Parts: sequence; structure tokens; C-alpha cells
Amino acid sequence: MTALITGASSGIGRAIARELAKRGIRLVISGRNYEALAKLRDEIGEKRVKIIPADLSKVEECYRLYDEAKKYNIDILINNAGFGLFGKFAETDLEREIEMIDVNVTAVHILQKLFLKDFRKRDKGYILNVASSAGFMPGPYMATYYCTKNYVVRLTEAVSAELKNEGSHVSVSALCPGPVDTNFNNTAGVTFALKGITAEYAAKCAVEGMFAKKTLIIPTLKMKIADYGAGFLPPMLLAKIAGFMQKKKGDV
Repeated sequence: MTALITGASSGIGRAIARELAKRGIRLVISGRNYEALAKLRDEIGEKRVKIIPADLSKVEECYRLYDEAKKYNIDILINNAGFGLFGKFAETDLEREIEMIDVNVTAVHILQKLFLKDFRKRDKGYILNVASSAGFMPGPYMATYYCTKNYVVRLTEAVSAELKNEGSHVSVSALCPGPVDTNFNNTAGVTFALKGITAEYAAKCAVEGMFAKKTLIIPTLKMKIADYGAGFLPPMLLAKIAGFMQKKKGDV
């Protein structure tokens, strides 16, 4: 089997690459940091890893990545590339937010649709979208990021239902962790209010859940209770709770 992993240069993406490599799966890794990707390739083994650098904030780069990666007969798509931004919505940088939407939403949508068409023709394949517990609620002070992850969660659930209804052997899953100890919070400009899990643990849960064809993969019992419990609370109460937690992350 061969997996394409976006955002593989660090964090959960890099950890998933290592987890899949342990299982003997060949890798096509993508990201903007070629040096970091090359280091990961050398660590895993040059013969087992191909690198396709890409900037997924650009639509044309998403299509180019698909065109180049499909030559390797991809069986698994890991849509991991993404980032966040902290601050009051009225004050955060608009261009940076548009870039976030392009990476977190548009790129995920494009790559999932293109590879899903190939997988359905073969009636096999796995798609794993890296979402977040943020996908289950509104998120004051990280409003755009939370909205992008809402999109990923709901898209995954909808497409998964379509595939199950047609009896397809293709599966679509979303990884929805709480805080993970990665470079994400440095990029977003926050510190986690809650203790995070390791990227390695998140990756192990993600890969196991993906192969088990779970639609939503939520590491740790605490986050499962929190995420499912969120569905029973009024949206405005959820917003207040999330806003309180976000305020603990940074200065707003």
C-alpha cells in the first residue's frame, strides 16, 4: 500500500508517516518545508519515501500534487496540512485567515474529491482528514480555525454516510483530537489551556481508527465525553465555554 500525507514535515503528519512506515506502507510526503521532509525521508528510508513539495494554500498546487502523487497508485490519503490563528475576529489578519481557509478547507476538499473518485473506481482505499475537537463547537478567539474544522468534520460525516449507503469499501475518517503537543500552538500564537497528548499517540489512534473504518476518531476518553457531550448543549453556551478556554491560551 502507498499513502500520501500532506503536512508531513512536522507534528501529527510526521508522526502518522512514522506509524504507517512501521506497518510497511510506502509513503509520498508533502509540505512546504523540503528540508524537514528530506530529513523524514532519510530517517524512514529513501527507497520507501517519495517527496512532493507543495503549498496547499494555492489551488493550482493542490491539483499538481494530485497529478504527481497519483502516479504512485495511492491507496491512502492523509489530509493533515493545516494551521490556526488566535485573536479577536475583528483584529486578526484577513489575508492570513484566507490562507488558513484555503489550506484547512479548500485543499482538503479538492484532494478528498479527486482521490475519492479514484478509490471508488477501485472500490478500495482510505481517506483520513485531520480535524479537531474544535470541529464540534463555535470557537471565540479562534473563530476561523474552529469553523474550518467544523467543515472538515461535517464533510467527513456526510461523505462517509454516502459511501456506506452505496455499500462501498472505501472509508473516510476524521481524526478529532483535543490539544496535541506539536508546533501548532506556536504557529497559532497560543499555549494550550489543557494538557495535550503526544503527536505519536494521536497518530497511533488515527491509523488504528482509520483501518477500523471509524468515521470519527477521538483519542482519550475525556475528549470523547467532551465532544459527544457538546452535542447536547445550546450553541451559545458552547461558545461561552470555548471562549473561556481560549482566553486562557493568550492575551485578548
